[in-house]
Amino acid sequence: MTAPTLADLLQLPPYQAYSYSYPHKTAYRPLQPALPLRELWAGERREALFLYLHVPFCSYRCGFCNLFALARPAPAQVEAYLQQMERQLRATAAALGEHRFVRFALGGGTPSYLDAGQLGRVFEMVTRHANIDLRAIPAGIEVSPETVDAEKLRLCRDAGIDRVSMGIQSFSEAEVRALVRPQQREVVERAIACIREQGLPTLNLDLIYGIAGQSEASFVASIDSALAHVPEEIYLYPLYVRPLTGLGRIEGKRGKPGFAVQAEPLDPRLALYEAGRARLLAAGYTQVSMRMFRAPHAPDTAAPVYCCQSDGMVGIGCGARSYTGALHYSSEYGVARRSVAEILDHYLARDEASFGYADYGIALDEDERRRRHAIQSLLVRPGLDRADYRDRFGADCLQQLPQLAELFELGLAEQHGELIALTDTGMARADTIGPWLVSAAVAERMRDYRLD
Repeated sequence: MTAPTLADLLQLPPYQAYSYSYPHKTAYRPLQPALPLRELWAGERREALFLYLHVPFCSYRCGFCNLFALARPAPAQVEAYLQQMERQLRATAAALGEHRFVRFALGGGTPSYLDAGQLGRVFEMVTRHANIDLRAIPAGIEVSPETVDAEKLRLCRDAGIDRVSMGIQSFSEAEVRALVRPQQREVVERAIACIREQGLPTLNLDLIYGIAGQSEASFVASIDSALAHVPEEIYLYPLYVRPLTGLGRIEGKRGKPGFAVQAEPLDPRLALYEAGRARLLAAGYTQVSMRMFRAPHAPDTAAPVYCCQSDGMVGIGCGARSYTGALHYSSEYGVARRSVAEILDHYLARDEASFGYADYGIALDEDERRRRHAIQSLLVRPGLDRADYRDRFGADCLQQLPQLAELFELGLAEQHGELIALTDTGMARADTIGPWLVSAAVAERMRDYRLD
């Protein structure tokens, strides 16, 4: 079967799939035999690593969420998880040998689901076992409005957290109800005020477009409500309805498929995106990617874009991914509550020695590494640097990935010296361009994955 050209894909609606990380976790498989972490990391540069900790617990599960997360866990399960995460961190740090972390993120799930004492234990285990100084590096945490309080935020600030990301999704209570998200606007406003009062330097707010009943006017109204708090960053996410999520099950009961690679023929999301983008640009924000917009007052705008998908990332916790140049590895992946609970139970039953091995993941050959670099570079600004690509891979990207020429032919990219940058039209089609660059082998593994 011949792969579709980019011109073919452009005839479909623009929202094909979100290229959050390449290869996607549905391309991972059991590694037999398991591979020692000490050997995996021995040939990697370890003086500038990214440490990511995953807390897979939430107050509730939003209807659109397909992340590895469990709502309302038993208190004893949370305590056991923190103990196990420390064992994994200790074993991983020992396997890394001499190392230094220069970036940190605590994600989920909802890390702020933990109480202040538990959060304090997380920060203590990080400084005890890893070579890291949270006060001297970029360090972020994800929170949800109903779990924010001053005590937790002071603890985060004092530990060195300088970026707080909060999913609002919409300031319209009717729209958040459509997302199966029990959230009140007054709780959101109170949480934002609390974050600002504690003086954390960077606030990011996430909004979603494509919600049932949402109009351009109501979406822009949510953006204006966010702008009233002058956040340093705003992310605009298109709504995807994926298998086994709450919204996916609801659509299935209505007789619709839970998810299709292409959107429905009459898709309002592009018009919503364009309206939201225009409003943020008019407010002085700079577009960094299809989803990310940065305010002119954001600190350290010359720093790398906040990203948890770079090589040299060490993931700790059930659901966290780790990336070496030649292998990506993690625990298994599930969305339905039963499969998440089973994977979590397996994680909690592991002994510390087992954390010195990678037993689930995907090896990347040279072609996959090239594609990964091209996707990650193209879909953010400033774009794909041909000179940097040659230094990494020994040849020009247009020779090794000749399909990139289609971007120029279709007006989706321009060349500025050595830089290949998406045009505004190309940026709007990022969720078409990303899937178009996926290799046939990875696409087949993703199709064959049985999601539970």
